[in-house]
Amino acid sequence: QVQLVESGGGLVQTGDSLRLSCAASGRTFRSYAMGWFRQAPGKEREFVACISGTGGMTSYADSVKGRFTISRDNAKNTVYLQMNSLKPDDTAVYYCAAGSVPGSMPGSIEYMYAYWGQGTLVTVSS
Repeated sequence: QVQLVESGGGLVQTGDSLRLSCAASGRTFRSYAMGWFRQAPGKEREFVACISGTGGMTSYADSVKGRFTISRDNAKNTVYLQMNSLKPDDTAVYYCAAGSVPGSMPGSIEYMYAYWGQGTLVTVSS
């Protein structure tokens, strides 16, 4: 069973930066892509970013491109989301997710992620 534990959320002001972490356990971390999603109050969950197992490929939602960076440290079984120039619209619960197929790049396709963390809340005040 794969376990994902997010951390790093909090309350920040517009323009601030924050780094989220997601620690994974339970299987060969480097074989699977990892993704970040978010869900704002009253809205559906949406894709934020994805990174391949090796870290060589990344993809981003248009809304965060140029501001957010996804990365991973396979030696630490951890994926990160560096968030810069935060806006109130970035306020959401952020979830990390682990891909279901080794070597695949799920991107924004939720059903291609097999495991999800419990989420960490990011609040950006104006």
